[in-house]
Amino acid sequence: MTDKPSPRRQEWLRQRQRSRRRVRLWQAGLLAALLGLWQLTTAVGLSDGFLISSPSRMWGTLVGLCRGGELLRHVGVSCLETVVGFLAGTLLGTAIAICMWWREGVARVLSPYLVVLNALPKTALGPIFIVWMGAGMGSIIVMTLAISLIVTILSMYQGFLGTDGEKLRLMRSLGATRGQILWMLVFPASFPTLFNTLKVNVGLSWVGVIMGEFLVSRAGLGYLIVYGSQVFNMDLVMASVVILAAAAVVMYRLVLGAEKLLQHYWGVKA
Repeated sequence: MTDKPSPRRQEWLRQRQRSRRRVRLWQAGLLAALLGLWQLTTAVGLSDGFLISSPSRMWGTLVGLCRGGELLRHVGVSCLETVVGFLAGTLLGTAIAICMWWREGVARVLSPYLVVLNALPKTALGPIFIVWMGAGMGSIIVMTLAISLIVTILSMYQGFLGTDGEKLRLMRSLGATRGQILWMLVFPASFPTLFNTLKVNVGLSWVGVIMGEFLVSRAGLGYLIVYGSQVFNMDLVMASVVILAAAAVVMYRLVLGAEKLLQHYWGVKA
C-alpha cells in the first residue's frame, strides 16, 4: 500500500494545479486576443491585409496547401533536415568536448579555432557548403551542423570543467581511472548543461535549416517563405512562419519530455 499525501501536501498540489491552469488560460487568452486584434484591424481597414496578411487569410492558405498535399511534404523535409542536423551537432559536439576534457593538449590546440569559428557569421560559409555538398539537402544539413556544433562543444566542455573538484579528488584517491571518472562523475554531473545545450540547439538547428533553405532548396518551409516573398504572397509567407514556430515548439517540448524521463528513470537532476 502506498502512503497518501498529507492534507497539507494535497492542498499544495491542488493550488499548484490551479496555478498551472490559470497560466495556461492566460496564455491561450493572450494568443486569442492578439489573433482577434490582428483580424479586426485588417477587417476594418486599419492595416493592409495584402501586406501583413490576417489569420483568416493564413488559414485559407493552410487549407489549400493541405488539400494539395504540399504542406506535409514541405514540413516533412524541414523537420528531417532539422532533426538530422540537431542530432549530428549534439553527438559530434559532445564527442569533441569529451576529447578536449580527456586531453588538455587537444583543448589548447582547438580553443583558438573554436573562438574564431564561433565568432564567424555562418552565412558566409553557405556558398562554400553549396559548392562542396551540392545544391541539395546535404548542404542544408551541413549548414545546420556548422551553427550548432561550436556552441555544443564550448557549452559541454565548460560543463565538464565545472565538475566538483572535491568529488574528482575523491574518485582519484579511490583509484578510479579517467574513463570511470568521466562516465560515473563528469558526464552525469553535466546533464544540466547537456539539456540546456539541447534546448538552445533546437532554435539554432531551425535557424540553420531555414538559412540553408533560403540559399538552396526545392522544398521546405524556408523554400515556401522565399517563394512567397518572391511572388509577393504574404499569406503564404506568414502561414509558413506560423508553421515554423509550431514545429519549433513541438521539438522543444520533445526535449523537455526527454529531460523529464531522464529525471524519472535515472534519478538525475537535469
